[in-house]
This record gives sequence, C-alpha cells and structure tokens, in this order.
Amino acid sequence: MKKVHTLLGKLLDSLGYLCAILMILMLLNVFYDVVMRYLFNNISIAMQELEWHLFSAMFMFGIGYTLKEDGHVKVDIFYDNLSRKTQAMINTLGILIAVFPFSLLIIYFGAAFVEDAYQLGEKSPDPGGLSYFWLIKSVIPLSFVFVIIAGIYRLIGEVSVLLGSPVEAK
Repeated sequence: MKKVHTLLGKLLDSLGYLCAILMILMLLNVFYDVVMRYLFNNISIAMQELEWHLFSAMFMFGIGYTLKEDGHVKVDIFYDNLSRKTQAMINTLGILIAVFPFSLLIIYFGAAFVEDAYQLGEKSPDPGGLSYFWLIKSVIPLSFVFVIIAGIYRLIGEVSVLLGSPVEAK
C-alpha cells in the first residue's frame, strides 16, 4: 500500500505543478492582453476568453491537489482537538460518503455535458472568440477523476492511521 500511496502522491504533485504552469500562462495572457489593450488599442476576444479558460482549468485541477495536501476548509476549532485516530475516522467517512459519490456524479453528468458540446460543435458566441468549447468543458469530469485519485490517496493514509501503521507523517 505504501508504494501505491507514494505513486499516487507523485501523480498528484504533478497535478500541482500543472496548476502552477496554468497560473503562469494565465498571468502572461493577462499581461499580454493589458499591454495590447492599453498601449496598442488592440482588443482580442479570444485572449480574454483564454484567461477564463486557463483560470477555470487551474481552479478545477487544483481541487484534487488541494485534497491531497489536506488544504480544504474544515471546522478546525473542533477537529484539531480530536485524537489523530478520530480525525482519521472522520476523514475516512467524509471520503467515502461525500468525496467519492459526489465526484462520480460530476464525472457521469460532466461527460454528457462534454459530449453535447462536442456534438454541437459549441463555440464562443462572440465574433473572434474561441472554438472547441468541449475542450474546456472536459476539464470538469477530468478534474474529478483527479479528485477520486486524491481521495484514494487520502483514504490509504487515513486507513493506515486507523490500523496503527501510518504511511505518511501527519
């Protein structure tokens, strides 16, 4: 289990690096857009839409990475005062009851959402906007595949704590 845990951790760390790259690309895009708009009076609808798409991808992929890093919001005033085993039990139940079912629903309905966009050839309604909206819409179900992977990563860690042989330092 430790090898699987380590492998999933490396995969999710790569996802975190992807989010960092998307952030840099978004910042460069915004810089370019501002320079072109205010110095050259040249406005590009496609570049503005690309900002939204890069931000959306960064945010959506960041959900899985944040789950891996245990960075999501909890009621820490109570949680921090619990024993590590009680925390592990709460986390395990949360993953099984909330994370997995919710993620599976998003993947299921998100895949149909992407398929509809692909079949309709959905694109920006604005002249000069981006085409192939199915690409950005595919980030939704794909990001929740990573949430499930992060859930498995966390579940392995929490169950190992419950069994008395933690695979990660907490």
